Amino acid sequence: MKNTINQFISLGLGLAAASKEQVEKMVNDLVARGEVSKNDSKDMVNQLLEKGYQAKKEMDGVVKTKVQQALKELDVVTMEEYRELERRIAVLEQKSE
Repeated sequence: MKNTINQFISLGLGLAAASKEQVEKMVNDLVARGEVSKNDSKDMVNQLLEKGYQAKKEMDGVVKTKVQQALKELDVVTMEEYRELERRIAVLEQKSE
């Protein structure tokens, strides 16, 4: 049982992408095989869902960092920089009127 759960947990992407229904089905299969007690199944579902949430959160952070690095390397203007330039242009236009 622990091997099955550890394999599922080690696949962080799989766990992050798994829906609550998929996790419940996996745990119910373990209960049916006698590898997990019915009493422990709800806690296991909650733990797996929390691990999936954490894996997704970490993955989102990594993706965001990588995208920001790529944009910086490509010298692409960010929306924040663009809006700052618009603001500065508006100020200069008001001064010239």
